[in-house]
Order: sequence, then C-alpha cells, then structure tokens
Amino acid sequence: MATSYPQVVLFGDSLFQGAVGSPDGFSFQAALQSHCLRRLDVVNRGLSGYNTSNALQALPSIFPAPVPGGPKLEYLFVLFGANDACVPLPTNFQHVPLDKYKANLTRIITHPNITAHKPKIFLITPPPLDEIRITELDLAAGHPRATRHAKISAAYSEAVREVAAQQHVTVVDLWKALMETAIAKTPGFDRHGPALGDPEGGQRGYLEHLLPDGLHLSAESYRIFYDIVRPLVGSEWADKPEEERFGWMLPEWRSAPWLDEDAHLAGPGKA
Repeated sequence: MATSYPQVVLFGDSLFQGAVGSPDGFSFQAALQSHCLRRLDVVNRGLSGYNTSNALQALPSIFPAPVPGGPKLEYLFVLFGANDACVPLPTNFQHVPLDKYKANLTRIITHPNITAHKPKIFLITPPPLDEIRITELDLAAGHPRATRHAKISAAYSEAVREVAAQQHVTVVDLWKALMETAIAKTPGFDRHGPALGDPEGGQRGYLEHLLPDGLHLSAESYRIFYDIVRPLVGSEWADKPEEERFGWMLPEWRSAPWLDEDAHLAGPGKA
C-alpha cells in the first residue's frame, strides 16, 4: 500500500490563499512545509472571498472521511471571519451575522468528516482591520462606504475566542499578535484611546506596514503568524536532534530496507 503522509490543512479565506506567496522571499506555507518536511504534507485550502457559510458548503468536497490508505488529517487550522464581518451593502453580500458566524465555526470544526480524523484543531482570529485604508480603497472601487469596520472586525475576532473556549480547541490569536506589534512600533500611541486603524482615532500607525491594503497580510505579518503557528506543529519531534529523524514517513537513505539489494547497482557516492 502506498505511503500517505498525514496532513496539515490550512482552511480559510484569502488570508490562507495568500500564504503561499513570497513577496520578499518569505512564504508562510513554504516555511511551514519546511518545518514539516518528510513528516507531514501542508495542504492549502484557502478560498478567497469565502465566508463560513460558503466554507460549510465546500467542506465535504475538501475533507473526505478517512479511508484505508488515505491521508489522515493531523492538524487543522481554520481562519475565516474577514468576509463574514463585512457590513451589508448593495455592493457586497459576504456578510454573515455574528451569531450565525459562531454557529458556522462550530459546525465546521465538529463536522463528521473532520472529527473522524481526530485532528488537532486550531481556530485563528481574523487579523486587525485598518478601516482608514479600507475606506480609501472601497470608495475608489465604487462602494458607497467602507465594506468593513474595525470595531465589527474586532467583535468577530472575539467570537473566535469564545467558540474556541466553548469547543475546547486552541485559539491562535492573530488579531492580538499583529495589533500588539503595531502598537509597539507606533511611537507615542495611546492604547487607552481608539484602536489603530479606527477612523475615530485617525491613526494607522504601524498597521500601514502589517496590512498594506487594510485587510491582507504583508510578508512581515506572515512571519509573525508563522512564529505563532510553528511551535504548535510537531512538538513531539521539533526539538529533537535532526540526526534522529524522528517521525519521518520514509527512512533515511542509509538505513532504507532496500539499500542492500540496490547498493551494488549504484556504486559508492551515488545519489
């Protein structure tokens, strides 16, 4: 029977779809795959524009129930909410009400096709929103006003924390990590006032570098994101000496069971 590598699946919207890119030489997905090399396959199922309702419709096509010889879903990272949190507009119909969003997240992580694999599940908060920048771009694109608001987006991130606590899964607080970085790199910012990116305060601060279009992550943001995720995957082998090759799906070539029968064909030093 063929060897099927267990999987790390990134299930989300454009924030995961964009994780494959490398605008400055860094790719979140490539970095994670390098971390998991020879042990796990990192599978990107980022779907730009999708909200949680769309995700539920697509889920059975993305996550089959376990089958003999098929890959096992070992880790599942779920990142939806940036589109659910859109405000209802004649020019945009991605909005999902907050209560339904929470119910959808619960349905995603408790879906039979997922729970049958018994994966480690991580719910990720949507990142902060730079509403100041979003408003500029949305008006230029023909929307009557901003499609997303900073305070509403923050409420959806808080909803992820609540669902994670209720379902006893781990939360990855991307909102907090990026906002704390932005605050630390914005000299003189008063954290007791309106948040960075909120038009009420009128200050973008370092969010300008972390969220270039107000919504999507810069390479620096993806690095911050990766630094949070990396320790969560492969803790049983991540700190072991590389020469132990703990958890490899196929053996190191010198100890492969077929080495003896093939060695006479290759000769010394052949790859």
